[in-house]
Amino acid sequence: MRTDSRPARHAALVAALLALLLGFVSAPPATATSPAPAPYPAVAGTTFRNPLNPGPDPFTTYWKGAYYLTSTQGDSIRMWRSPSLSTLLSADPVTVWTDSDTSRNRDIWAPEFYRFGDRWYLYYTADDGTDEHHRLYVLESERDDPAGPYRFKARLTPPNHASDFAIDPSVFQHGGRLYLAYSGLNPYQHNGLNIAPMSNPYTVSGDAVALDAAGGCPEVREGPEFLNRNGRTWMTYSTCDTGKPDYQVWMMSLPDGADPVVPRDWTQHSGPVFSRADDRGVYGPGHHAFFRSPDGTEDWIVYHAKTTSTNTYTDRTTRAQKITWNAGGGPDLGRPLALGATQDLPSGDPGSGGHWINDDGRSSGDGTVAYTGTWNSGTGCATQCFWGDDHWSDRAGNTATFTFTGTRVALLSVRDTGNGIAALSVDGGSERRVDLYGAIRTGESVQYLSPRLPYGRHTLRVRVTGEHNAASRGGFVSVDRAEVYTD
Repeated sequence: MRTDSRPARHAALVAALLALLLGFVSAPPATATSPAPAPYPAVAGTTFRNPLNPGPDPFTTYWKGAYYLTSTQGDSIRMWRSPSLSTLLSADPVTVWTDSDTSRNRDIWAPEFYRFGDRWYLYYTADDGTDEHHRLYVLESERDDPAGPYRFKARLTPPNHASDFAIDPSVFQHGGRLYLAYSGLNPYQHNGLNIAPMSNPYTVSGDAVALDAAGGCPEVREGPEFLNRNGRTWMTYSTCDTGKPDYQVWMMSLPDGADPVVPRDWTQHSGPVFSRADDRGVYGPGHHAFFRSPDGTEDWIVYHAKTTSTNTYTDRTTRAQKITWNAGGGPDLGRPLALGATQDLPSGDPGSGGHWINDDGRSSGDGTVAYTGTWNSGTGCATQCFWGDDHWSDRAGNTATFTFTGTRVALLSVRDTGNGIAALSVDGGSERRVDLYGAIRTGESVQYLSPRLPYGRHTLRVRVTGEHNAASRGGFVSVDRAEVYTD
């Protein structure tokens, strides 16, 4: 069941041992005078890299010139809006819903939003602080805008499961009718797939039926999502515990003209259709949704995954990639791409002037990085680092300074058990202390997102303080890549 209630070196030998503990394979130290490799060809404006958001359970749609994204936040529902997929990470969230009702204002998970008529309906699950009390709810927008404002509309209660655990609501149309699909108590799993008819976007009009869905593990069937094409409705869903590296996506389908609430009308497809890719450092890809490119010619999946094989509910970040359709008429979700892999933007996406700066000085746009003091560098972090390399130091006073042209910068690097506290400053201003420690080693974590700046030339300085919290084994600061934004 898902539960969201969710690098001072003293000698060369000590440094080497700590580096090994951190999982790095050291190369000769990098210094301030080390020559930087030639920049990569500029590709700014046509590409993007994941993650799109630091949260799990994503849902997104493109509407009237913008992408709208939600992910699980726990205490509220927040929405990110951006004209390009490449700038969603730098978008500022808007809180579209909080609730004072103590029976449903805790553990708010997995919001999804759909347009019916000239209103938007936002579906989610929440409880009173007890996981077993999760129930399904829907909000209605006050105007034709995905970002609301919203008002509470109804609790969704299939008559035969009115008092049962329920999460992950999704709504789909089949044969001109609306249906609610969700994960909840059924004869097959505690978190099993159920479908119920609806008479309108906020009213369940009949009993829920249970689907005996396959999944390669006994414990979970959740997060149902839908595509309709080539004469069938395709239902994809996540299986296994979301904390496990084997969390994955399976699929069933239903022909047009069949009845969604007749279990035998569904066809089970064998084996996972989207699963872990160890060679790319991707674990537990699941809880997903689908969206169309701005010009309507491409289908995309948005999903969460992790960079660690450890069983944990942390480190689940939002990612996206294009899907295709196979000769048999069904969706081909492909294999999950490595976090930080450069992808083409969806067709029709206007792009931006955003670009990346690697820790070794390579950049896809206007940007450099310079070091003071001696830093270690190497490729031991492999798929957990952008381009498979990074720099790290625990010498207090050492600095790494990114120089860029834009309006905002995000810093991504490894979190680890031997990492300490960095002091970050923009344009020589006041420092902000950022703790890079992580109880579990995870790659390409979003460590810092700067305030919005006037467009122009700026610097981001990362200073090693040599300090660390009580749980950390060292004071290392890791530097991997920066994402620069110009919006």
